[in-house]
Amino acid sequence: MAAWLSASPTQAQQQVITSTGQGLEGEITSTGQHRRRGQAQPNNVPPPGSAPPPGSVPAATVLILGDSLSAEYGLPRGKGWVSLLAGRLRAERPDVRVVNASVSGDTTSGGRSRLPDLLNQLRPVLVVIELGGNDALRGLDLDSTQDNLQTMIKACRSVNARVILVGMQIPPNYGPDYSNRFAALFKNLAKKYQTGLVPFFLQGIADAPNAAELFQPDRIHPREEAHPRMLANVWPEIKKSLSTP
Repeated sequence: MAAWLSASPTQAQQQVITSTGQGLEGEITSTGQHRRRGQAQPNNVPPPGSAPPPGSVPAATVLILGDSLSAEYGLPRGKGWVSLLAGRLRAERPDVRVVNASVSGDTTSGGRSRLPDLLNQLRPVLVVIELGGNDALRGLDLDSTQDNLQTMIKACRSVNARVILVGMQIPPNYGPDYSNRFAALFKNLAKKYQTGLVPFFLQGIADAPNAAELFQPDRIHPREEAHPRMLANVWPEIKKSLSTP
């Protein structure tokens, strides 16, 4: 069994939910001009898809709203999958920038509360929502998780931003019913709202024969060498979303 899947509920809560001091921890990083949360955003942010003035921001913004798996928890800065995504887009789509607003330990409730300001400030063309794992590891009510994700999808749609849901799975010792309902939640929402979907973010990592070698000592967070695979799991949906008129 993969090391990630063998963590007990108590271990998982201690290792993921209370993770502090690493990752972005509320800092927003961008392939464009760097800005921290709380700083004023210029009022000349272009609407989605519009061409900016020469020499200013790129034409399109991809917003990553995630937790520690996207916030480079336990990694050297610049080595996580979001940084790898930014590098790939610089090479293939220089008109697109990536803004990483991921926070270690965040839940769907936290993402729901942070998203409106981010949408207003950034006007992204695409939002990648990588949240929900911490909800499940806390054993939170899945109806609330679904409602939070649903609200975030609708908020993105209100500014004409496309959405990709990044699905997660949890250890089976939470009970098969809860685990199965959680895994199905992302698929059902993606179908209902016609969003992009990554069924399992850690596919090829948590279920790999050498899974133990691909995780940090906490058995929860992937090592640096696993992040290219994480990007590979998400990239097809991002490429498709950015290519769709």
